[in-house]
Amino acid sequence: MSRVNAPTKPVSLKLDAALKARLDALAVAQDRSPHWLMHTAIARFVESAEAEEQLRLEAMAAYEHYAQTGLHLTFEEVDTWLGRIEAGEEAQLPECHV
Repeated sequence: MSRVNAPTKPVSLKLDAALKARLDALAVAQDRSPHWLMHTAIARFVESAEAEEQLRLEAMAAYEHYAQTGLHLTFEEVDTWLGRIEAGEEAQLPECHV
């Protein structure tokens, strides 16, 4: 998550009363502060959203490469390859083709 002793900046976050009560109850149950829970939740969300964005960018780049070259594998080719790997075989990824 964040580096130890990294500079921090305060942030204001408004929660409705019901959510705040749930957060406080969870903090007590987990012997953590509400601040710790919010910080952890936000850090996990940001990490997940960044990974999702990276995957989206990689998918777009792969599509652009396909659009330019026509190189691809069919579902059946990939499924067969993965099946061999799952069976414990050392299987090479098939060659891409047009």
